[in-house]
Amino acid sequence: MHQNLSLLGSVVGGSLSDGLEVRLDPEVSVEDLRVGQFVVIQGIKARFFSLLTDVELGTSDDRINLNPPAFNDFFLQEVLAGNSTFVLLEVAPMLMLINPGEDIPKRKITDEYLGTFDAHTRSGFDLLPVKTIPSHFSQVFEATEFDFQMVFGSEKDPTRCNFHIGQPLDMDIPICLDLHRFVERSNGIFGKSGTGKSFLTRLIISGIIHKRAAVNLMFDMHSEYGWEAMQEGSGISTVKGLRQLFPEQVEIYTLDEQSTKRRGVRNAQEMYLSYDQIDIEDLRLIGFELGLSEASLDNANILLGEFGKHWIKQLLTMTNDEIREFCLSRQGNFASISALQRKLKRLESLKYIKERCEHNYIKQILQSLDAGKHVIIEFGTQSNMLSYMLATNMITRRIHKEYVEKSEIFLQTKNPCDRPQQLVITIEEAHRFLDSKIVHQTIFGTIAREMRKYFVTLLVVDQRPSGIDQEIMSQIGTRITCLLNDDKDIDAIFTGVSGAANLRSVLAKLDSKQQALVLGHAIPMPIVIKTRPYDHEFYRIIAPEDWSTVANDELFIEAEKAKADLGF
Repeated sequence: MHQNLSLLGSVVGGSLSDGLEVRLDPEVSVEDLRVGQFVVIQGIKARFFSLLTDVELGTSDDRINLNPPAFNDFFLQEVLAGNSTFVLLEVAPMLMLINPGEDIPKRKITDEYLGTFDAHTRSGFDLLPVKTIPSHFSQVFEATEFDFQMVFGSEKDPTRCNFHIGQPLDMDIPICLDLHRFVERSNGIFGKSGTGKSFLTRLIISGIIHKRAAVNLMFDMHSEYGWEAMQEGSGISTVKGLRQLFPEQVEIYTLDEQSTKRRGVRNAQEMYLSYDQIDIEDLRLIGFELGLSEASLDNANILLGEFGKHWIKQLLTMTNDEIREFCLSRQGNFASISALQRKLKRLESLKYIKERCEHNYIKQILQSLDAGKHVIIEFGTQSNMLSYMLATNMITRRIHKEYVEKSEIFLQTKNPCDRPQQLVITIEEAHRFLDSKIVHQTIFGTIAREMRKYFVTLLVVDQRPSGIDQEIMSQIGTRITCLLNDDKDIDAIFTGVSGAANLRSVLAKLDSKQQALVLGHAIPMPIVIKTRPYDHEFYRIIAPEDWSTVANDELFIEAEKAKADLGF
């Protein structure tokens, strides 16, 4: 392995809190640099892995700015370049790479020194948070493939559950997430509409399934993860769903069987919920969608006390005279109960709600999760916010309750056979569940705060992170963020993150497609990546057993060539 070290410049100033100033070497074109680029600074005792956060043009004399050379006076421009005119880079140190017990010779950074260490397992070096800065005139280099492997690891590392999610901008080097660290905390995928959040989510969950890092319960609001989904762009093009990639490991449940059949989804299981499964806590979550007042919810408790779990069914069949009689005998409020009845009638339009459901579908889902299966719940035409929030909350509350009980048994027995499967619950439009006004009353706020206490974590997908409670955002372990324009959303992403000032400019300059800033628990340092393509090559790598026969099918190959010729 040859390092091919490319010198960019040298450190001329700065601080630990505000970042370092690097004077660009005159031989290096500023137009070859990109904000978010990864560089290394060679100190005496450590190598500092750093992000390029800003680029600035400078002059040694203000008179040059007042009387610049003509645009075609190349001779004078070259005379001034390097001394009178120069480029300053703003660089934020993120990690220190130290060889314990030995100072790194300042000039000895070639193959003979670095090549003796195993980049796949980081053997021989320690990665530490930055607590100091390199000295004046320390040299700054472009990061090499060796540097990236030392920091971000490799999929070849047998000691970690690494998964390739993308590559640095302008470099063809895999960047890996440690999926074991990823699933042990709640995480978020953020970005404005159209930036590729769904593709990123599909990519991450594919990795979790492929590496067997956890089991997934996904609430698929727009029915785009389980089976085929449309790909953005011109022409007609689709991408494979998780069930197609992992047919033996993924199960699809549908709350709208007709919609699922129309899309050609195979072997999906229908699912129903009933009125007697709806708790008052479920109604509180959708109180805004239904327009429920606190008085109505208080009176719902009176109805619950009288009729038990069948109170909603009983209320919907009551006449006004019966409601008046009930209020007189049970000290209820007629206006509040009548309003509650009127608004709960909207639930009758939900296809998946029955008066009574003989089969326990939630128990069936738990059995699938216990068996290591991944479950996707499709909503079809039932994807409005009222429907999505109600079903998601009802199912999650009951699954979490079961996981709490299983975790308590495991804590008592210490028997590995009693250990619950690590579960990742994926929800979209997460700010609706994690808004500061209701987050303390929802199961999702509880899961986010508990971290991995009961082996359940969240993967939240959202375009408005500013709508998520700040306390919950501070508990988000890993944040994968596509382009955001709103300042409030950008501020929310960096809640509880040190060095946020340097990273803000990086996030604001992302492209609108296939780029993301990754930071947090599952990755050693923040980095901007070009996300890994979710295409047929990815399918063959991620699920070779399922694609081996397809890849050799001549008809399939001819069809793919024809689609490529048509620009699909």
